[in-house]
Order: sequence, then structure tokens, then C-alpha cells
Amino acid sequence: MSHPVSVKVGPPAAFALDQNFPNPFNPSTAIRYELPKTGAVKLSVYNILGQEVVTLVEAHQTAGFHTIVWNGLNESKQRVASGVYFYRITVRDGDRVEFATARKMLLLK
Repeated sequence: MSHPVSVKVGPPAAFALDQNFPNPFNPSTAIRYELPKTGAVKLSVYNILGQEVVTLVEAHQTAGFHTIVWNGLNESKQRVASGVYFYRITVRDGDRVEFATARKMLLLK
């Protein structure tokens, strides 16, 4: 006889920006991040020259585990070239930056 199992998952203990998956990718990739508390989140993709390609998230988000998929398109909905890209997250509480970090990913066609 089996008994039901109840699991309560709380918010993560710390801010985190995980490596995108898959990496290298084509045509899309998932980016996962963790927020231990609510904040204003901005997650953007940049090219190798440091130019912003697209903003994936710019919103006030609750604590928890979040995933966003990038489809390899820029702000104009045009497919970007193969190459190295960076994704950067910034989490703010009012005017104060709570967390900021970046990671590298590779788009192969």
C-alpha cells in the first residue's frame, strides 16, 4: 500500500543564473534563473561587441524558479548570426542592485 507524498518547495536560498540548455544551441535555448525574493528583473542577450540584441525579461517577478526560452531572434524578430552571445541578469530592489551576473552561450547554425 502506498501513501501520498506531499512536498512543499519554497523559494531558492540564493540568486542564481544557470547555464543555458542546450549549449551550443540551434534554434532555441532555455535560460533558468532563481530568485530568493521578489524583485525587478531584467534579462538581456548581448553580442560579442557588447551590444544588446534582445531583452527577454523586464518585469517585477516573484521569488522562485523561472525559465525563459530564447528563440535566436533579435528585437526586430530577425534571426541572429551564429556566434558567441552573452546573457545578463540584473535584479533590483528599488534603486539597489540585489544581483547581477552574466554567462556565455553559443549559437551554431
